[in-house]
Amino acid sequence: MALRLVQVNFKARDDSALGRFWAEALGWGLSSEGPGVTNIEPLGFNWPDPAAVCIDVVTVPDPETVRYRAHLDLATRSVAHQAELVARLLELGASLADVGQGDVPWTVLADPEGNVFCVLEPREIYQDTGPIAAVVVNCADPRAMARFWSEAMDWDLLEVNDDQARLRSAKGVGPYLEFLRVPVETVWNRVHLDLMPYSNHDQAAEAARLRALGAKDIDLGQGDVPWLCLADPEGNEFCVLASGGS
Repeated sequence: MALRLVQVNFKARDDSALGRFWAEALGWGLSSEGPGVTNIEPLGFNWPDPAAVCIDVVTVPDPETVRYRAHLDLATRSVAHQAELVARLLELGASLADVGQGDVPWTVLADPEGNVFCVLEPREIYQDTGPIAAVVVNCADPRAMARFWSEAMDWDLLEVNDDQARLRSAKGVGPYLEFLRVPVETVWNRVHLDLMPYSNHDQAAEAARLRALGAKDIDLGQGDVPWLCLADPEGNEFCVLASGGS
């Protein structure tokens, strides 16, 4: 296996404004690889590195109705830190969100463009992840997602049951990737995952391996680009970037 999760991609109406929000929210830095693209990563970060999963915000046309299948969970160190972080995020432009969560110890928010995310109560498992505790994907069958994604990437499968699957970098650093059983529909996603092969592995060969595992090619109107757009067996879109890094 020669793929690693390197970033989460947000489709946005205004990449600069949404990028500024997430940079402030996480305490990370901003850069840009070109018009319409804003990159958010830790200050002094040597990309790619499993110690963090970065954020890439890309301006695209926005459909009227969007259902969210992927979101971020943010980590906190204490109940006081959770309250302080929620207050700061609201000042930055986030809003409280109701997704039917009921009475839960975490706080559900939406960023300025409506992307839902959670600020978790302090949990021991997330104390060493950095500001992003987990990238969470809703799915119908966590066991099936565990089979696909544990083969697709070089991350370790740490937990799997009928309700949840949890993976993390084999180096034991950075956020978790989690799949939660939730009724889902086949819809256009504003948030997806970007994977990258190691420098000595071929992008086309890795994509062929993913297809053999059950991935499908998809056309998002991306045109002639250096990355490949695929969907996992439940239709979650993701991209395989060109080879890079060590």
